[in-house]
Amino acid sequence: MKLKNILLTGLMLGLLPACVPSVNPLYTEKDLVFDPALVGAWSPNGTGETWHFEKLGEKRYALEHTDGDGRKAEFEVHLLKLKQHRFLDLYLVNPGGDGEWKINTLAAFVLITRPGHMFVKVTQIEPELGVSFLDPDWLEDLLKQDPKAVRHERLRFGADANDQGRLLLTAGTRELQRFVLKYADDEKAFGSPSSMKRLPVPTNPEPPIQP
Repeated sequence: MKLKNILLTGLMLGLLPACVPSVNPLYTEKDLVFDPALVGAWSPNGTGETWHFEKLGEKRYALEHTDGDGRKAEFEVHLLKLKQHRFLDLYLVNPGGDGEWKINTLAAFVLITRPGHMFVKVTQIEPELGVSFLDPDWLEDLLKQDPKAVRHERLRFGADANDQGRLLLTAGTRELQRFVLKYADDEKAFGSPSSMKRLPVPTNPEPPIQP
């Protein structure tokens, strides 16, 4: 039984461990914007990681993300504006990988998983792409002080009683928007942005001259 399309959330949690996934999107249709400058390939210096954006529709992008180990995943991406802040909403559509998850067939039917969203704050697009993710450690501290700061659940895999579980945001879109706007300017919440440089567009070499 192939589980690649069933266990998307579990795979997503392994892609970017410093991120907090969400069940619901951060955007409504009226929040969406499109900036053609985002289209292209970007990379943080010296990491081997690449973010390759292509136009997918009037206000959508397709993103192929390649991590530092060369593993690829595909996302549907929306750029949105909330007041003066811009964010990317990344929705996992293909976690990549050619293998199968080795799991009991019956267990596969009761394991509740679903594709999820990730939010990225965009500080600039040109001349470099500046992005920052919601800090999970900061969010953990906030929820200890105020468990109702934003609706969430914890995903636990295993029987370790000391395992608090991975945070999963379950708030609706409007609640998520209020939450991120409240802390959008908090450097502890989103941290210092990472900068990515645009990669040059590859040129096709001239075909060899036939003798």
